Parts: sequence; C-alpha cells; structure tokens
Amino acid sequence: LGMKDYDDSIAFLGHWGRFQQAVFFLLCASIVPNGFGVFFTVFLTDTPLHHCLVPEVNLSQAWRDATIPIEVVDGKQELSSCSRYRLDVVRNLSAQGLVPGRDVNLTDLEQEGCVDGWSYSKDIYQSTIVSEFDLVCSDQWKQPFTTTLLLLGVVFGSFVSGQLSDRFGRKPVLFATMAVQTFFTIVQIFSPSWTVFSILFFMSGLGQISNYISGFVLGAEILTGNVRDLFSTMGISLGFAVGYMLLPLFAYFLRDWKSLLLGLSLPCFAYIPLWWFIPESPRWLLSQGRLEEAEAIIRHAAKINKVEAPQVIFEDYSIYTNTHPENHPNFFDLLSTRNIRNTTIILCLLWLTLSTGYFGLSLNTPQLHANPYISCFISAAVEVPAYISCWLAQCYLPRRVSVISFLLLEAVSLYSIQLVPQSLSYLSFALEMLGKFAVSASSTLMYAYTAELYPTVLRNTATGTCCTVSRVGSCLTPFLLKLGLYFKYLPNIILGTLAAVSAFAAFFLPESFGQPLPQTIEQMFKLKSCHSPHTAGVD
Repeated sequence: LGMKDYDDSIAFLGHWGRFQQAVFFLLCASIVPNGFGVFFTVFLTDTPLHHCLVPEVNLSQAWRDATIPIEVVDGKQELSSCSRYRLDVVRNLSAQGLVPGRDVNLTDLEQEGCVDGWSYSKDIYQSTIVSEFDLVCSDQWKQPFTTTLLLLGVVFGSFVSGQLSDRFGRKPVLFATMAVQTFFTIVQIFSPSWTVFSILFFMSGLGQISNYISGFVLGAEILTGNVRDLFSTMGISLGFAVGYMLLPLFAYFLRDWKSLLLGLSLPCFAYIPLWWFIPESPRWLLSQGRLEEAEAIIRHAAKINKVEAPQVIFEDYSIYTNTHPENHPNFFDLLSTRNIRNTTIILCLLWLTLSTGYFGLSLNTPQLHANPYISCFISAAVEVPAYISCWLAQCYLPRRVSVISFLLLEAVSLYSIQLVPQSLSYLSFALEMLGKFAVSASSTLMYAYTAELYPTVLRNTATGTCCTVSRVGSCLTPFLLKLGLYFKYLPNIILGTLAAVSAFAAFFLPESFGQPLPQTIEQMFKLKSCHSPHTAGVD
C-alpha cells in the first residue's frame, strides 16, 4: 500500500528529470569499483612459472643448469617446480669434474624439496602474492583459499549490510562500505605475512558487496517507473562491467601486486564528493517517520527538475511508516507449504549453478589464453551484450523460456570444449566465452524472476536467501578450478552438468511474465495453478 502512494505522491517530479539523471549516473559510477573488486584476484593470486632457487655456490655451469630435474607435464617437458637434485651431492660431483648426463646418470640422483626457496619467472608479473608469500608446492592450497576468504567476506557482508541499511539508512551504508573496502585494500599492501593478508582480504570482501547492494537498493527506491527497471537491470550491471573492463588495463601497467592494489584503491577517493550529490532514499526516511527530511529531498529534486512542488507532498504519512510491526517473515516461511518449498529449492539450485558458473568462468581467465590481460578483457566485454540480451528477454520473452535457453546454451558450450583439438585454442576460448555470455545473462534475469515469484512479504527474504546460497557456491569455485590439475576438462564438465540439471529443474517453476507482482501468499499460488497444473497440488 505505502509503495503505491509514494509513487503517486512524487509523480509530479516526472520519471527522468535532471534529478533522476544525476542519481542514475552517479549510482552507476559508484558501482564501477565493484567490477574490479573480486576479479583482481585473477592477477593478484596468479602463479608465475617457478622452480627451486639454486644458491650461489661453487658449481660448474653444466651442473648449475642440470640441478633442476626435467618433468613431463601434459606431454611437454618442463623444469620441475617443487624439487631439485640434492645440492651437497651435486656440489661433490661438480668438484670432481664429472659431466652431468655423460659421467653421471641424473635419474639415479637423490632429490630434495626447495630448501632455499623458489625462483619465479618475471615474464608476465613482477610479483604476485604467490611469489611474495611462496604459496606453491606444499602451500599450494593457500592460493585458491585466498580467493575463497575474499568471497566468504562477501557472504557475510551481504548478510550484514541489508540489516545495516534498513537500520542506519541506505546512503551512510553505501559510503561506509566503500570506505571499508578502500581502507582494507590499502592496508593489505603492508601485510607482513600471508595470514595477515588473508584476514585483511576477508575484511575488504565485507565492504565489497555491501556497497553494491546499498547502491542497488538506493537506486530502486529513488527512481520510479521504467527508469527504475532500466537502472536495476542495465544501469547497475553495465557500471559493474565497465569496472571489470578497466581492470586488465590497470593490471597491464601495474605488474607487481602492491602497486596494483594501490592503483585500484586510489580512484575510490574520487567518490568522496558524491556524498553531497547522492541523496538518502526518501522512501526509507518515510518508513522511519522522518517526514521533514523526505520532503526536503523531494522539494530539492523539484527545484532541480524545474517543476512546482505541491504545498503538501506526503499527506498522511502514517501510511508509509511501519507503525504496527507485523510478524516479520523469516527463512522458514520459504519452506512453509509444498508449493513454496518446491519453488524455493529449485530457485536455490538455479542461483547456485549460475553463481558457480559465473565465478568459475571469470576466475579461470588467466588459464585460457596466452595473454591473461586480453582474456580478462574479453571476459568482461562479453558481459555487455549479455546484459543487453537479458534486458530484451525481460521485455519480450516468458521468464521460464529465457532461463532454460540460457542454461542449455551454457551447458552445450561448456561440454563442447573438450571436443576441440589442442591446436584450435581460440575456438575453445570462444566456447568458454559463449558460456560466460549465457551465465551472465541468466544471472541478471534470475533477480527479476525471483522477485516476481514471491509475494511482497517474502520478497526480500527470498532474494536474500537465494543470494546467500549462490555466494556459498562461489566460495567453492577456486577449489573447483584446481580440479583441472587432475583432468583438464573436469571443471567445465561439472559446470556444464550443473547447468543441464538446472535447466531441467526450471521446467517446474511457475511462469510470472506479464502477471502482476503477487502481494500475498495466496496470489503466489495463483501463479502456480494457472500455469502448471502438474505442480498445483496444495498441501
């Protein structure tokens, strides 16, 4: 009820005046740093080629070159990255003037681990956290775990920030979380050890997602009509994609991890002036009973839009406030009856699949192409057509049809990769990007679809639950990608199978396209029974 009245009360402002344009573009701009927020880990935690360090001891050149054993990996000969021939043995043989391979059979020599540390290739990076903290060989698990910690920070952040912004307002939380993200990113540069680095990484993850969510909510509450739809589908996503496309550019010029972190966090200081241009959400102010502040914002907006504001804008503001706190819905309401339960379980599966697919394909970019910068840029650029096609699908196609088609496209392209011969690496890269296109488009679509399936009382809870499930999936992706070490195509096969299973499950969801948003749980059942008689059994 309150929402409707609010839209009517401010209808005199119009949808797209100077005020709305400013809010629209400034909020999109505030989302840009999130684009490099998670994905800079592809450069930060990439593992350069490495082998044991051979200290400066008295060795002949022939022995110095032979100290590192040769191993065969994927049919290619490579220097061993984790072992060397025992140095004391090699020094003795060198001192006796024996020649490796002629007088001494190297395969008989005893090997040892990298006692003196490693030597890292500087072909691509000056340094990454892997070469800084030696996250290789026995400590190799720390490399995916670092990214997992950042993503765990994201899980907690999205939990907390929703409650914080309901309590303290959308705008303070938007700026506070930006500050948290920037502060912890800068402090990370001074980490003395991997442990400290990881704890700080988790903290920056907390701010990372929260400012995305706060910006999203703020825009959805200030803007109205089709401008709101455009913002929540295209605007915010394209802001994210712009940040993601800028990332490889930064990384290309800043080749060591400390300057990359600094380079990515300094632009955030440019957002401080936005505090004076982005208003608080009037809807939120009204829900808190702060009528004068809400009116002041709307009058200011009317001045900017050059329209006349009525004498009284919000007549009976008791409509907007939550005077009688109804019983607040919680997670268990999503499982209350069989119908809601089925919908919830299927949606959670879909969100999990899409999030795992999205992060899997995005975090895997350095492995796809000889040049990690180009592959990261293409992976980011693919999102633009994905968001545009998602928006078109949202306007013209039934939800279920679009989601199933995108999922099948993802499954087919990921399954086909293993059929591509080694020589055509560009074709497998293209297929991987086609999968990325499908998964980006359907992820965006799922936000709208989920919101349309649940009644108003459950809508936030449902979206929040699905988000959390999906983020837990994304935390596992860095380890999922490590399975590629055992069988190259395993990660793609797992992601493709998830997509195929989800496409099948999506057949059992109700269709919501062209239906009014359900306000009550009874209306949610109507969606079910009209469209899919086979799932219409009520408990």
